[in-house]
Amino acid sequence: MKTRERIVEAAERVMRSKGLARSTTKEIAREAGYSEGAIYKHFESKEELFICVLTERLPPFVEMVQELPGRVGEEDLGDVLGEVGSAALAFYGESFPMSASIFSEPALLARHREEIRKRGAGPQKANEALSAYLEGERNLGRVREDADPESAAAMLLGACFQRAFFKSFFGESSVPGQEEAFVEGIVRTLMPSLSPSTE
Repeated sequence: MKTRERIVEAAERVMRSKGLARSTTKEIAREAGYSEGAIYKHFESKEELFICVLTERLPPFVEMVQELPGRVGEEDLGDVLGEVGSAALAFYGESFPMSASIFSEPALLARHREEIRKRGAGPQKANEALSAYLEGERNLGRVREDADPESAAAMLLGACFQRAFFKSFFGESSVPGQEEAFVEGIVRTLMPSLSPSTE
């Protein structure tokens, strides 16, 4: 395994056990079996390393939503929303425990904001991509004309984020089939407000 991969893997382990705020580059280097200097040969900061953990080690949600606008008109809307919901739930469920502690340290949060700004990234990007997808579907007549793509995206992703928060807060483990049923319920509830009238 290459040095960079070992560092990202070690960062994931440390951040999962301690959260972002309490993880240090010194601990990550020790976990990876390298000197702290080795981290800075590959990463500018702990914040950059955290973003790499989110995009490279967690369920592939970020890449999937970035590709959504290119899927307009190609697949069943309900199927796509279900796929997005399942991916969001898995991603939020794994990332929330690591990232929640960032809000306890304003300076760390500010550095993280700056890092994602430099990359043109951020948590809002998922909502923007899903909203763009739904707007594209609306332009094709596959979503009702009076539907609000931005609100629909917020409802789906917000519900998944809240579910991940509750599970983390209460220390609940996933029960087979439970997450799928949750996503199916959200999609089933959203679809009447999105599907064009058949009258």
